[in-house]
Amino acid sequence: MAIDVLVGLPHLHHGAILRRAKAMQVPALISANALSRWSRRKGWPEWLGWKFDHLRNAQGLASLSLDSAGFVAMARYGGFPWRTSDYLELAASYPFRWFASMDYCVEPEIAPDREEVLDRISRAIRANLDCRSGARDRGIEHRLMPVIQGRRPEDYERCLEGLALDFSRTRLIGVGSMCRRHVRGPEGLLAVLDHLDRILPGEGMLHAFGVKGTALSELRGLAHRIASIDSQAYGLAARQDALQRGVAKTDMLVARHMQRWTGKQFSRLANASAARQPELLLPVQETPPSDRWEQAIAQARAEVRLLVEDGEIGHEDISSLWIEQWAADIYRDRLAA
Repeated sequence: MAIDVLVGLPHLHHGAILRRAKAMQVPALISANALSRWSRRKGWPEWLGWKFDHLRNAQGLASLSLDSAGFVAMARYGGFPWRTSDYLELAASYPFRWFASMDYCVEPEIAPDREEVLDRISRAIRANLDCRSGARDRGIEHRLMPVIQGRRPEDYERCLEGLALDFSRTRLIGVGSMCRRHVRGPEGLLAVLDHLDRILPGEGMLHAFGVKGTALSELRGLAHRIASIDSQAYGLAARQDALQRGVAKTDMLVARHMQRWTGKQFSRLANASAARQPELLLPVQETPPSDRWEQAIAQARAEVRLLVEDGEIGHEDISSLWIEQWAADIYRDRLAA
């Protein structure tokens, strides 16, 4: 079984990049952020909706899938600028091969501590469930790809359990927070994928977001589990090339790097060894906080996570101040007891 390589496109404008992607006839991926309309008339970026007309330019691509832009949304805007209903409107506007659920990434620059990671996993669960419900109402649930999140391998299992997927209907699952991850180690890419391989039923397949090219030589042994990977890393190579040569980073330059990068990824997959030893790593043991205020914070966050997953609190509505107020009530109750 071959692993598909999806080429991440920076936009769908007519030009060299889109022409080259159509000529290559490889599956492509577009980010919701790349299809967003913005205004700075008020002095800050204001989201105005989608560039639906740009999707007409995708005709002729081998296939096109849609990513919710979770990392970009958190890194640039501090959260999703659009609501779940807005995103599903975009997903329903074009026959995407699949569209990824909205999710909450946990890269270290976004979730710097363990509690924030756990918070974001709960929000990812709720976002997935909301997307599933909305997609079902719009008749596009069959094209929805759930996305699981985590830092440690067991985090992804926790997220998977929260989604309660029916694998007779859902065959493809996205694995988020992969692109800035080491290949090896207890929280490495291979540890995560090996763990998921052990716990998923036979029909469950994975799409690994943003996998490093250096990891591809290790993935052929997981070809029975990994359906596809994607990356837009060629854009970085094009920028470096332009800087070194003192030339403009034109779409033509980016298109050449895109074709060169894609060929290199296919070569890595073809030449990789199919045999490899899975990494068996012990789960990390948590040490509970000893400070009473920190205990109250931990309890507050745990209670809020449950409410988020149950749909009592919207996944977009949580703030650190809100958590602290919740913890203050717990702290006062403990002092009074």
